[in-house]
Amino acid sequence: MPDQKPFVWPVRVYYEDTDAGGVVYYANYLRFMERARTEWLRSLGAEPDALTADPGVLFVVAEVSIRYRQPGRFNEALNVTVEDVRAGRSVLTLNQRIFRETTGDLLTEATVRAACVDAETLKPQRIPEQILGALS
Repeated sequence: MPDQKPFVWPVRVYYEDTDAGGVVYYANYLRFMERARTEWLRSLGAEPDALTADPGVLFVVAEVSIRYRQPGRFNEALNVTVEDVRAGRSVLTLNQRIFRETTGDLLTEATVRAACVDAETLKPQRIPEQILGALS
């Protein structure tokens, strides 16, 4: 996916996403990124529940490096990206960013490593060919 356009998923900041000051609570940026990764997988034709059923794998976050640049606020429209995806044998490494829709200001950026594991044993497994094919 290195030469492809970033996948973009829109998110609205709800009251429940904010702290007492009306600013997005820091952990909720990770929730927004999780939603975008799930929708990105769907866009590749890989429904997460179908992957769990056959071939019996799921993706678990193994590592996140995140940097907060500006705060998001209640009721803002945000865009969450998935980009620069690199696939190893059993790990996807990807970058994610969250932008304010109205101005394009960068709020948060992260590098995420997601491991492909057996749905029952949670041991590392090869990334399914259907995903690897969609990335090339």
